[in-house]
Amino acid sequence: MKSSLSSIFKLTKDPQLVKALITKIKQFLSGIERPLKIMEFCGGHTHSLLKFGLDEALKPEIEFLHGPGCPVCVLSHERLNLALRIAQEKEIIFTTYGDLMRVPNSEGISLLSLRAKGKDIRMVSNAMEALSLAKENPKRLVIFFALGFETTTPQTAFLLERARAENITNLKIISNHILTTSVLEYLLSKYGVYMDGILGPGHVSAVIGASSYEGIAQKFDLPIVISGFDPLDILLAVKLLCKKILRKEKEVYIAYKRAVTFEGNLKAKELIQKVFKVRETFPWRGLGEVPYSGLSIKEKYEELDGEKIFESIPENREVSKGCLCGTILQGRAEPKDCKLFGKVCTPSTPIGPCMVSSEGACLAYFKYKGPLY
Repeated sequence: MKSSLSSIFKLTKDPQLVKALITKIKQFLSGIERPLKIMEFCGGHTHSLLKFGLDEALKPEIEFLHGPGCPVCVLSHERLNLALRIAQEKEIIFTTYGDLMRVPNSEGISLLSLRAKGKDIRMVSNAMEALSLAKENPKRLVIFFALGFETTTPQTAFLLERARAENITNLKIISNHILTTSVLEYLLSKYGVYMDGILGPGHVSAVIGASSYEGIAQKFDLPIVISGFDPLDILLAVKLLCKKILRKEKEVYIAYKRAVTFEGNLKAKELIQKVFKVRETFPWRGLGEVPYSGLSIKEKYEELDGEKIFESIPENREVSKGCLCGTILQGRAEPKDCKLFGKVCTPSTPIGPCMVSSEGACLAYFKYKGPLY
């Protein structure tokens, strides 16, 4: 189902400017021998592209690849089963972010289904809610199953700092925090450079800064432009990225200057480094073990580290049979390539996390293009 330009313009604050930008981009790319392949590395970008029909409006000159920028989608079966196992323990209050609640394991079990059976599983909107629950329930063990890229990592770091300072003994944190640049470098090293340029994630980059991508841009000769999330933000970033691709300028540029700086949020980065250390390896759904891509809690805070109590057990069965979520996360397949998409895998009956998470590519395609696109 293709979005008409008129439907795009009605959804933007400045439809004439959007129309002009689309026209300029297509004119600039007229005559190219093949579509430029641009990977967006954020689920928020994926949803904006599809919601406003920008992916269709920029065809055939540009083809968008959807990278592993959805933290719930890339949570491995191993770590998901760890969450499910802990949540079934007696007298535990299990807390995590909402997107994880509906993700099923290969047996179809989810945190939501366990809660329906009476397990005390609570959705939180921020890490500090777990601290409040621990204070309100001093005789019960509260688990905060933390996950996310660098956007949410400072919250968890602050939680650890506060809990330690207040000597909260009935709170344990399990870190599933992951690193953007590590997985990006892993993808490019393992599969080669299969895109022409990258749209950098805005929220993550506000924390880590544009400087974090310089090594990747230089090593793989790739231009990277950091973008905001409004249609105008994305189009301006795409326009700039296309110019850099055709001019063979391999550098990092900030097109989201109202939120992102070259250095990033120095206080947030300092807090992360104080509390966390980089793991030698960490499992990702669809990617396997990715070196130096996850964060664990430093020994100084080990009394709050839930992994000292609950050990993760590696799983041989990584995905549900037929689910292509892992390949979609690599940007090497689209949801329509999956035989389950729109049939047995829908938002009401999700098989894989790409259909569950609010940032998942499959959910975006189903929501904005329909099950038969």
